[in-house]
Amino acid sequence: MTPPHQAIIQAPGFLIGIRCTADEITGIEYLEPGALRSPDTPLAHETVRQITAYLADPRFEFGLPLAPAGTHFQRRVWNAIAAIPCGQTLSYGEVAAQIRSGARAVGNACGTNPFPMVVPCHRVLAAQHRLGGFGRGGGGWLLEIKRFLLRHEGIGV
Repeated sequence: MTPPHQAIIQAPGFLIGIRCTADEITGIEYLEPGALRSPDTPLAHETVRQITAYLADPRFEFGLPLAPAGTHFQRRVWNAIAAIPCGQTLSYGEVAAQIRSGARAVGNACGTNPFPMVVPCHRVLAAQHRLGGFGRGGGGWLLEIKRFLLRHEGIGV
């Protein structure tokens, strides 16, 4: 059973759910419209503060304690993604070349990223600067979040 969110906050057009222990963030999720939840732990409050700061200024750099998650390969992909500077993108193939893997495997690892926005998988695009998928989805409302985040960082797609 998945533990409840320790906070659910409003972003432009979507919600962001935060899951954490007392010491580490265990997940950040994009949610469809629903009920908000005020932060109920100090770390959830700090996470809300940092996400709000990013939404006000895309150059804000996160400094949150993220719980180790994923396979060794997924963590390699997420580390490569975390190194992409704000306002820049790489293709799935470019990330794959960096870590000596395949583009499809990189895309799958992006889809399982438990810390979107903080580990900015929205900065990874398909070939020819196409959006590609997002959050394991091929389109829909999650793809609109990816488009919003890229535009927020000054990237036209």
